[in-house]
Amino acid sequence: MKIFTTRRQIREYLSAQNPATVGFVPTMGALHNGHLSLIAQAKQGNNIVVCSIFVNPTQFNDPKDLENYPRPIEADIAKLEQAGCDVLFNPAVTEMYDANEQWHLNIGPLEHLLEGEFRPGHYQGVTQVVYKLLDIVKPDTLYMGQKDYQQIMVVNRMIELMDMPVKMVMCPIEREADGLAMSSRNIHLSPADRQHALVLSKTLNWVKSNFDIDNIPQLQQQAMEMLKAENDVQPEYFEIVDGESLLPAGKDSTTIVALTAARVGKTRLIDNVLIK
Repeated sequence: MKIFTTRRQIREYLSAQNPATVGFVPTMGALHNGHLSLIAQAKQGNNIVVCSIFVNPTQFNDPKDLENYPRPIEADIAKLEQAGCDVLFNPAVTEMYDANEQWHLNIGPLEHLLEGEFRPGHYQGVTQVVYKLLDIVKPDTLYMGQKDYQQIMVVNRMIELMDMPVKMVMCPIEREADGLAMSSRNIHLSPADRQHALVLSKTLNWVKSNFDIDNIPQLQQQAMEMLKAENDVQPEYFEIVDGESLLPAGKDSTTIVALTAARVGKTRLIDNVLIK
């Protein structure tokens, strides 16, 4: 696996590989099997697979969260090598951002719903860094995980607005054997938290099994009650929405998704399930 830390190096390397197809997996590191499943999918459809590891400061609202974000780079490199990744782009913050850089992209209501409400400014940081990474790597296909469902919609909107020639592939959520969605943040869960966290996937699955288009408000209310009833779990939201707009689902919705976020102990987790 080739490792590059500057834009110039990786651009030169990739432009010399012409006409290879490039699959790209952007990450913030602390890699787990969820990330590695994206690498596997990218390998199936491309000649070259590029992964980036960059803990992006502009998408954190909480400086403490940024400071505590896990950065096990040696372990990540070993996992990528084992997974057969071809190129790692691991830049420093100064390589990605100039001082006093400004960015604002009007992505509409998507920015302020769900995650956007609880993490103001988060999606401006996401679109800013993904735009930069796509501009550097120039991949044919971008692979992202369904666990960050809203992020995929935001990035798709950015790709549309900026007219970027890249195709998005959403890869399914990878889960632990007991149902917990794989996340880099799971390492912060104590053994007790880890057990309490299972209420997220259990509640989502319960809603999927009991789904009734006419009873969405009641289902959302029951789901919130199930989450609140679990020790050390503080739910932020549980919403059943149209999978294309993230506005409330209705009879015309071709895709319906249930999404939730909660603090389990001190760790904030998100999860979702496709209902239709």
